Amino acid sequence: MQEPIICVERSGRVGIVTLNRPRQLNALNDEVMDGLGQALLELDADDGIGAIVVTGGPKAFAAGADIAAMADWSYIDVYRSEFITRNWETIRRVRKPVIAAVAGFAMGGGCELALSCDIVIAAHSARFALPEIKLALMPGAGGTQRLPRAIGKAKAMDLCLSARTLDAEEADRYGLVSRVVPDDRLMDEALALAATIAGFSAPALMAIKESVNRAYEASLNEGIHFERRQLHARFASADAHEGMKAFLEKRKPAFDHR
Repeated sequence: MQEPIICVERSGRVGIVTLNRPRQLNALNDEVMDGLGQALLELDADDGIGAIVVTGGPKAFAAGADIAAMADWSYIDVYRSEFITRNWETIRRVRKPVIAAVAGFAMGGGCELALSCDIVIAAHSARFALPEIKLALMPGAGGTQRLPRAIGKAKAMDLCLSARTLDAEEADRYGLVSRVVPDDRLMDEALALAATIAGFSAPALMAIKESVNRAYEASLNEGIHFERRQLHARFASADAHEGMKAFLEKRKPAFDHR
């Protein structure tokens, strides 16, 4: 029996989605992205899940788009089929925190997938690059937009125009990843972080995620206004009142995620 290309597990309040095309170094094609999107949306809709971890294998998180699948496409093929827009952008609809746990290669679309997650934990073996220029192509799954926002224009230009590869430590210095951990600790660290996050109030987590994302997409004035309204809305949340009472009573809060 053929193994699934997307594996989904649950560990407490944490959902784990694993890309599973090891022979192709988890190259991303429509089948993978459709499956990934479906898994993410199902976990997002599950009230028992508070955070999601997306990972690959020890050799590759994802070694880019599947070039063999793309080589004969024409402009009208990709335009009519809404290539990338149709399924690569599904992750933007996920309201719960998503953590990328990256080991090995995160190249091209793999790097862009990691960038689209909320937090990136990199193993020491992780390598990041946007090498599309080598094929006379360009990053098209958000790379030219998310990368400058993450690391600044000059460094993003350097990576996109030269196809240079970053190791985990340099990616950390650039601000592309959240933290770097030993390879044998990658999933332990990612799951521990996800479990910590998932233990907090789900509505508050979603409000924070929306507010931080708004900082990418709006002026400072608009972003501050959005943040303020999100804060005000917390006072309509039972969890917020429980959290404040628990603090005053010196006990652990019992959140109902509402």
